[in-house]
Amino acid sequence: MTDDTRIVLTGFMGVGKSTVAKHLASILGCERVDLDSVIIEREHRTIAEIVENVGIGEFRRIESEVLADVIGGSAKIIALGGGAWTIESNRDLIRSGRITSIWLETSFERCWLNIVNSRRVRPLARNKAETKKLFDERQRLYCLADWHYIIRADLTSYDVARQIAEEVFSFTIN
Repeated sequence: MTDDTRIVLTGFMGVGKSTVAKHLASILGCERVDLDSVIIEREHRTIAEIVENVGIGEFRRIESEVLADVIGGSAKIIALGGGAWTIESNRDLIRSGRITSIWLETSFERCWLNIVNSRRVRPLARNKAETKKLFDERQRLYCLADWHYIIRADLTSYDVARQIAEEVFSFTIN
């Protein structure tokens, strides 16, 4: 990969996209953007508040609009929200921007544990059975990403970021 390589991290909620992005930006010394954080900042309300007030369809429209703006920016690393990749026009936008997509995958149980222990309210994770169904549905779309990293229990988010830096960015870590 070249110095102008840009990536998006995708995967289910609770997989650790934001944390891996933070470590990766630190390792590479580059800018990162967390899509959900930009949405919250622009809308002056949480993701849960947006979904509850205007519905999931309007939230996805806002998310796609913000994604287009973020892709037009200079960040090398973009952490998507868990559903952003599931929208075909978002995937097309990412590809047309020549941005490499990376799917971070782990077990549903690990995602669920992270969701339950998070301080954030996740409007699409109200109960375990429905969240598991959503997890299963999204797998077929996440697998369309260019790269795939499985986050095992013995790997930290820093370990995954290091692997991505070495393999995707050809960055040597001493």
